[in-house]
Amino acid sequence: MKKIGILGGTFDPIHNGRVSIAEEVRKRLDLREILFIPAGKPWQKANRTITPAAQRVDMLDLAIAGTTGFNLCRIEVDRPGATYTVDTLTQLKQEYGSRTDLYFILGWDTLLGSPYWKDPVKIINLCYVVAVPRPGIAPPDPAALERTMTGITERLILLDAPQIDISSSDIRQRVAAGQPYEYLVPAKVAEYIKQHRLYTD
Repeated sequence: MKKIGILGGTFDPIHNGRVSIAEEVRKRLDLREILFIPAGKPWQKANRTITPAAQRVDMLDLAIAGTTGFNLCRIEVDRPGATYTVDTLTQLKQEYGSRTDLYFILGWDTLLGSPYWKDPVKIINLCYVVAVPRPGIAPPDPAALERTMTGITERLILLDAPQIDISSSDIRQRVAAGQPYEYLVPAKVAEYIKQHRLYTD
């Protein structure tokens, strides 16, 4: 079986924490590759302005270019309408076939909101769920999740590392306030943010 990791997100911007998490998971679970999938129109963030998809894709491409086992996947930005994880996983499962296992990587905080996803039971039937720590968030209780998502305990992989306290929202705030942020993102991403004057308004 081929093992493929799926790391989705708005990536507004991609930061060193997400890159470190991807590499940690890839090595610990012996995944062939990690697909970085930037969201097109994430329904959870419809209430805030998001950097255009083309620029988020550019930054992500700069961040992972040349890294073995990291690949950019445009499946969500190329799909019209709202972005739903279940649709992405369904399409990837069809494309890769039955001899590929998908490993959906997310934070503990995101996993706690999983009962509110679109079609959560179908999601856990399409993939293994790999949950990584978020500072300040208690580990999810698999038994509690099982009560609303039958079968998740058999598909859940809870990791205890890495513990990385970086967020895209904090980076945007730092840029807007004129505070240092360059050490939080890949060097080429920092250059891109400066060149295109992102997050300054």
